[in-house]
Amino acid sequence: TDIMFYRLLSIARRRRTSPGWQNWSSVRNNTSTAEAQSITLPAQAQVVICGGGIMGTSVAYHLSKMGWTDIVLLEQGRLAAGSTRFCAGILSTARQLTIEQKMADYSNRLYHQLEQETGIQTGYIRTGSIFLAQTQDRLISLKRINSSLNVTGIPSEIISPKKVAELYPLLNVHDLVGAMHVPEDAVVSSADVALALASAASQNGVQIYDRTTILHIMVKKGQVTGVETDKGQIECQYFVNCAGQWAYELGLSNEEPVSIPLHACEHFYLLTRPLETPLQSNTPTIVDADGRIYIRNWQGGILSGGFEKNPKPIFTEGKNQLEIQNLQEDWDHFEPLLSSLLRRMPELETLEIMKLVNCPETFTPDMRCIMGESPVVQGYFVLAGMNSAGLSFGGGAGKYLAEWMVHGYPSENVWDLDLKRFGALQSSRTFLRHRVMEVMPLIYDLKVPRWDFQTGRQLRTSPLYDRLDAQGARWMEKHGFERPKYFVPPDKDLLALEQSKTFYKPDWFDIVEAEVKCCKEAVCVIDMSSFTKFEITSTGDQALEILQYLFSNDLDVPVGHIVHTGMLNEGGGYENDCSIARLSKRSFFMISPTDQQVHCWAWLKKHMPKDNNLLLEDVTWKYTALNLIGPRAVDVLSELSYAPMTPDHFPTLFCKEMSVGYANGIRVMSMTHTGEPGFMLYIPIEYALHVYNEVMNVGQKYGIRNAGYYALRSLRIEKFFAFWGQDLNTLTTPLECGRESWVKLEKGMDFIGREALLQQKQNGVYKRFTMFILDDHDTDLDLWPWWGEPIFRNGQYVGKTTSSAYSYTLERHVCLGFVHNFSEDSGEEEVVTTDFINRGEYEIDIAGHRFQAKAKLYPVTSLFAHKRRKDDVELSDLHGK
Repeated sequence: TDIMFYRLLSIARRRRTSPGWQNWSSVRNNTSTAEAQSITLPAQAQVVICGGGIMGTSVAYHLSKMGWTDIVLLEQGRLAAGSTRFCAGILSTARQLTIEQKMADYSNRLYHQLEQETGIQTGYIRTGSIFLAQTQDRLISLKRINSSLNVTGIPSEIISPKKVAELYPLLNVHDLVGAMHVPEDAVVSSADVALALASAASQNGVQIYDRTTILHIMVKKGQVTGVETDKGQIECQYFVNCAGQWAYELGLSNEEPVSIPLHACEHFYLLTRPLETPLQSNTPTIVDADGRIYIRNWQGGILSGGFEKNPKPIFTEGKNQLEIQNLQEDWDHFEPLLSSLLRRMPELETLEIMKLVNCPETFTPDMRCIMGESPVVQGYFVLAGMNSAGLSFGGGAGKYLAEWMVHGYPSENVWDLDLKRFGALQSSRTFLRHRVMEVMPLIYDLKVPRWDFQTGRQLRTSPLYDRLDAQGARWMEKHGFERPKYFVPPDKDLLALEQSKTFYKPDWFDIVEAEVKCCKEAVCVIDMSSFTKFEITSTGDQALEILQYLFSNDLDVPVGHIVHTGMLNEGGGYENDCSIARLSKRSFFMISPTDQQVHCWAWLKKHMPKDNNLLLEDVTWKYTALNLIGPRAVDVLSELSYAPMTPDHFPTLFCKEMSVGYANGIRVMSMTHTGEPGFMLYIPIEYALHVYNEVMNVGQKYGIRNAGYYALRSLRIEKFFAFWGQDLNTLTTPLECGRESWVKLEKGMDFIGREALLQQKQNGVYKRFTMFILDDHDTDLDLWPWWGEPIFRNGQYVGKTTSSAYSYTLERHVCLGFVHNFSEDSGEEEVVTTDFINRGEYEIDIAGHRFQAKAKLYPVTSLFAHKRRKDDVELSDLHGK
């Protein structure tokens, strides 16, 4: 018998008599088949939600709270009878990503008051969580999370093993080096939470039908028009796919398939009978990530599961399994986790195990959940792929998705979770199956900075991949594209470098230093083919007219000129940050970040008129891009093209088609994305090898070498260049990051976001992009800043770093980030002035240790000009603008 299910059913039946349930006539949890057949669905609704688990009910609850009530929620089985029913019920706010922390914190507060709001008991008990560390690296990781929790107002502290033993006497603590205690974490019954959310939504007018299967979504001209179910059709404007592990399958069932990359794996946990002295209901939850297990109190006994190293993917096919039955017990498979549990709690040896629960959990290719609107079908929203954190994220994720639908955008930057971060290429079944087998163990693996996935690699490669690989390239992956990190010289030990996983100074330090030095003194070549590349052309002036409206900088420039510009939203925030070259009167070439391929395309398609004379083409795959950085790039290109390349003949931010070597039609641009001198070469793909070979041959006498993205990162950060997706996002504006000169505000031309920017110009900005140079930081011995570190001004928290790198020129670490001005009296945000930035004393918190930092609003150019060592120049004397 399925104990948890019968418990849920008896609670639900018992509560039918309580006031909260009386109005809930539309939910027929116990209908017979004959009754189920007789249900008549409404003919139309504004929104149809698929899935009656915690995600679907949370979206329905939040939409109804925001005043949308013409909503139908359909569940193919019974409410909360999918993976929600099997969820271990642990609510944990300790997350690596800020947005995930915010979602979990909101969920915690929501579930805490749900019982009061609905009269339905949710089993909410504030137990707190203790995260154990068996190694120093794990403790550093916890300290980083602890710093982040503290500044966002979530109580948390690092504690000693002795303190762990006091809080939880049954634990064996002899192998621990420390732990983190988060006292406000909780446990709940996830199925009851879903029922309470559904009950509240239903009281607000949402209609809920169970035992109703959605066959497919009807789409016309790229827009949702309705759903086809086994009980008839419902016309609707919005559809929300909260189908959990069936979300992938359901996405493919439309005429225009929506690609939702997720895959289920089996997930095991065991339940024991109560201990001799039953555990108190507020016994803390334990997460022993090094032992790969979690432990929580369950009715006086133990519920314990984990994330094994060899997961079992399931259900690649078929929506036919209506409700998730308990899958096969597999004690052999669970054995390592059981051993780990017994080591941690030796007293369990004598305890009677009641059962081993095996249920499906869905995982995504990058361990982050999926939310947002489909890039191909307007009105089709998704919330799925929770990577075993569905209960923790359910409340917050439902709120953000509801905001997205009602207002057109959520109140936080959710790019890390946006469906549009994936392309269709990440939806191959084989890719997903292999990737989730890596992802599931990674949930408890130690994630040090700059780690890379091992599976699903070499999916998109440049034509130069094999050449670069043979020369020692080490690879990272972005949007499925392989990009070189750095090049290991022949005399280095390759093996050691692959193991350089650390929070401290990494093994590649000297290699990247040599590449940066070569960029500064000679010439380097970086393969940047992964950049997203679009061409926009028209028969008349349509291309210019629409681009002038969609972009914030003036694109009516002479042919051959390149413009840096933002693609802004109504709030003035960056949807994209790109460079656009005017190829001819009616043709433009647009270069965007790698992970913008789907997002940018969808944005342009949504805002461009349906005009046959206007053509938007994705040419990412047509061109290999080589970045030639350094003072000798001019010599290499002059020699290869027999054309003068000096600034007089070829000014900065200029683009010209020319021949390089024997190859013709190469787009050469005088820019490098780093602030260093040099050129970008956009080469038709069939000429890529030829041009690369020629560049390397001619470049030999100028000291040419290959370089990778780590060198690029160091160069761009020391020059204070912001990158989209790291520093810039949909909630940051050009005025907040010193880019007012890139905006055509004074020209009287209308563009998306103009009103917001004019308003902001008048009122002042509430955050300011700032550069920090670490002062008392020892690169060799201290922990490094990576990103996400809290920034303090005069001892008060003012923001977090968005990216950082070691500057080999300044011989210091440089962090970039936004500074806010929180009023100490009201707690409200106030305007951030230049004076406010300059007058502060700053510290950057790295894993609980604060390092002094100098704040700059302009790049430190005086240092670059004089090429002096840091010993000669006191950083405080620098004012370089």
